This record gives sequence, C-alpha cells and structure tokens, in this order.
Amino acid sequence: MTAPTNVRAILLTGANGGIGRACAQTLTAKGFHVYAGVRTPAPELDAPGITQIALDVTDPGSVAAAAEYIDKSQDGHGLHAVINNAGVLVQGPVELVPIQEWHRQFEVNVHGPVRVIQAFLPLLRAGGGRIVNVSAASARAAFPFLGPIGASKSALESYSESLRVELAPWRIPVSIVQPGAMRTEIFAKSTAAAESARAQADPRTVKLYERQLVAFDTAAAGQRYAPPEVAAAAIVRAVAARRPKAVYIAGTDARLAVWLSRIPARLRDSVFQRALGLSGIEPAPAH
Repeated sequence: MTAPTNVRAILLTGANGGIGRACAQTLTAKGFHVYAGVRTPAPELDAPGITQIALDVTDPGSVAAAAEYIDKSQDGHGLHAVINNAGVLVQGPVELVPIQEWHRQFEVNVHGPVRVIQAFLPLLRAGGGRIVNVSAASARAAFPFLGPIGASKSALESYSESLRVELAPWRIPVSIVQPGAMRTEIFAKSTAAAESARAQADPRTVKLYERQLVAFDTAAAGQRYAPPEVAAAAIVRAVAARRPKAVYIAGTDARLAVWLSRIPARLRDSVFQRALGLSGIEPAPAH
C-alpha cells in the first residue's frame, strides 16, 4: 500500500518495536501514512495506512533500497517526516562490555540514523519535511552500568543539534525525543545480552562487580515502566507540530534526568549511588 497523494507520509524506522508499533498506530489514527521500516514483517502492522518496508539501518544497501522504493511510491511528493526510532540497548560495566557490543550499539543508534538521514534528505526537501530522532533519558544523565546506551544517545543528540542548524536554510526542523523507561521488549533483550557477555568474560573480572551488579539489578527490578504510548505521543507531537520544538521529554524518569543533568557532578554521583544501593559497597578483592 502506498500513500494517497493528499496524505502526509512518514518513514518510521524500528516500527516493530514497542514504541514503533504504538507510534505507527497513533500516526495512522491521525491521518498520516506510515512507511514502517522493519527487519522482518510484523503482523501487527498489517493495517490501513501502514506500508511495511524491509529496512535494516546497519545495511547501506537496505537503506538505499528503501529510499528508492519510497521515492517511487511518493511520485515526487516527498515525505513529511523521518522518525529515527530504531535502536538497541547495551548495558553492563564498561570493563565487561565486549568491544563488539560497543560497535553494535553505535552502529544501530548512531551510524544508522546518519545513513537514513543522508539517504532520505532529498525526500524531506521535496516534501517540506522534518526529522525526529528518538534518544533516551540516559543521554542527559549518564546512568552507571548504562554507559554504552548513554554514550550512543549523547552522540545522536550532538549531531542532531548540528543538523538542526545545517538544515535551517531548507526549513527542515530537527527534533529530539527523550523517552524514559518504557514497557517494551528492549530491556529484556538487553539484560539477556549482558548476561551472555558476562558468561564469556573472565570470571575474575566479573567477580569484581558482583556486589554492585546485585544492587543494580535489585534497584532495576523496582523500576516503573511507562507504556510505550507515552513515548509515541511525544513523537507524534514532534511530527504534527506547526513549529516543532528542539526537544521533547517523555516520561517521569526522563524529566528526572533533566534535573539530574543540571546539578553538580558530585551530588549527581551521590544520588546515583544511593538510589541504586551502591553506597557503602566495598569492592570485591582483586585476584
């Protein structure tokens, strides 16, 4: 299904994730046509107003093919928006995260949106469109044991800031959406990947972090997750606004991250240590 010529069309990457599905459904309900980028077809996205397209943001050929397909489908009408939502979450102590996992984190969260933006800017110019980059609260405040995801989202936000000024002559707005913790599959996948990495690491090094990780996991178990519709609503506001804002915050913990980012570093470290139960934990003896 392609978009009717009188309907504003949008490319959404990572459409078969929790936030992506909620976003696609909300956008179509508001009258947009969504080209839903997915790595594998998703039955939940077989709905009026949605066209699923194969899109792997880590594969230049896949991105180019998606751009060519949408260009032909739009027949010169371009796109109203590109939403860079595809992402992965890599977690764990910096010392224990394998370097290939760092590469995967940045390949999806940083290089992927760059590929998509470079390929789809002609369509955005043609459609008078805009860019919405989905970041995370950890870009504002670097949470311990979430260094990889925080670093990647900080990088995403940094070049989003540059891009906003670079594209101003064409009046292409660039917005950042910062969701907090959402009730999606990404956290379970991330935990499983972190456990797998630790199982392959040097047990002596893993032992050094054992007490801290137990405290972190205990604190994480009490984390309240917002429904993905909270993030989707912020993304839709960025898409639909006549004059979109530079940053949209989605979720209570995302607003807390804004506050944390504004307090002195030593105080922020202390807040993290107390909140995560890390205060007073003596390091395990090195072997």
